[in-house]
Amino acid sequence: MPESPETIQDSQPENPGSLQANLDSRRAKLQRIRQRGVDPYPPRFQRNCTADEAIKLFEAAEAAETPDRAAGISVAGRIVSMRVMGRAAFLDLRDASGTIQAMLRQNVLGDDYAILPDLDLGDFLGVDGNMIRTRTGQATIEAHALTILAKGMRPLPEKWHGLRDVETRYRQRYLDLIANPEVADTFVQRSRIISGIRRFLDGRGFVEVDTPILVPIPAGAHARPFITHHNALDEQLYLRIATELYLKRLIVGGLDKVYEIGRVFRNEGIDQDHNPEFTLLESYEAYADYNAVMEMVESLVSSLAHDVHGSMQVAMGDEVIDFTPPWPRLSLREELQRHSGVDIEDYPDAESLTGKCRDLGLAPGPREARGRLIDKMLSVYVEPRLVQPSFLIDYPEDMSPLAKGHPDKPGYVERFEAFAAGMEIANSYTELNDPDVQRARFAAQEHQRDAYDDEEADRTDDDFLTALEYGMPPTGGLGIGIDRLVMLLTGQSTIRDVLLFPQMRSLSDDGGNT
Repeated sequence: MPESPETIQDSQPENPGSLQANLDSRRAKLQRIRQRGVDPYPPRFQRNCTADEAIKLFEAAEAAETPDRAAGISVAGRIVSMRVMGRAAFLDLRDASGTIQAMLRQNVLGDDYAILPDLDLGDFLGVDGNMIRTRTGQATIEAHALTILAKGMRPLPEKWHGLRDVETRYRQRYLDLIANPEVADTFVQRSRIISGIRRFLDGRGFVEVDTPILVPIPAGAHARPFITHHNALDEQLYLRIATELYLKRLIVGGLDKVYEIGRVFRNEGIDQDHNPEFTLLESYEAYADYNAVMEMVESLVSSLAHDVHGSMQVAMGDEVIDFTPPWPRLSLREELQRHSGVDIEDYPDAESLTGKCRDLGLAPGPREARGRLIDKMLSVYVEPRLVQPSFLIDYPEDMSPLAKGHPDKPGYVERFEAFAAGMEIANSYTELNDPDVQRARFAAQEHQRDAYDDEEADRTDDDFLTALEYGMPPTGGLGIGIDRLVMLLTGQSTIRDVLLFPQMRSLSDDGGNT
């Protein structure tokens, strides 16, 4: 709460002039501070309380009628508000825990008060003093000593307290975090969600592992890779597009339950739920199948929702998403037929399905594989309708070269994708463990790349095939896009709001600073 707004004025004019004038002013202040023999960038400051802790300590001292407990407080933070009234001033300091008001009096600070004209919004300041309650009832630290901790050489953006420019928010996330402190809550929740995933899997006996990011064969998913070069080896390498094939090598090696949470990289477009690099959870469990993984997914996600919200119901836009298990299991073929009127069994090859897609107005490319056409139909007719958490099960073999064939449904595999709010959040198979069938599937993918100019078709990994030939037990595999899951659990509508530094097009000049 500001003190007496009629008599206290902000220390900075609302329109301070051009950026250059502001920069020149701050540099002049920096020089004056140094001329006083003060280091504007000291190496350390010993605070003993965060802003929130100081206020709570004071409130507890008041309740216990022990005011001495609130003496000798040291806090630090960024100056986000300054109100000067002659021989006194009120500053709001913000740290990661919140904001605390500091009261500066000339008769208390003496010569230290003379530094006030050289302070700006955005500077970091340390304050030593005692907690008091002002006449308006606000818990405040009365400053006995000041320490400049970092002089801000650039002004906060105009109307920084309500920064909404999307370009600035994503390019300069630090300004977003300064201007919109609530944004940090999303990323704190993201950290807690990932920690919760680890606790869940560790509790089920999984072992967390690390697998290579630079790989000789970019396999394990339908994606176009990023290419790099290793100078010492003089070899072309790729950024991984998935962790699947390395994790299944570990199942072959006798680690029955493994998982990895890490970045993967796909050279694809950018939209509200795609970013070229993203965080992926993959887990593999020996002697499990996709039914067991379905149970694990709904248990994991519902428990995370409860941890974040205290409830399994989460608001997402105008919808309330209920993650309470069990989630419905929906046949891909039946759902596609229900919403598009097309039975994919009637279109067994790419040519016939291409014609049908044209009839539906889907504008397929001149050379698209059958699996890719089915995926396009799903994205139009089925996925947007999967608002409540659901499993779409039993995919055509054309779409799933790494999944085990369904014993009761020729041409289909034991695979599911989990959806919520019309967005895919998980993908799972009963893993294919027959090395001869897997080799044939890889060969079919290579043919698809050549026949349909499909750069995203999966690639043959001979070392993985060699591993399979040593024998891999029946295995249930899972992939969960962490970013999309965080979107759901924090109510964000775009992936850029759950990535601290989303991919952006480079600026054509050396600008970009606000």
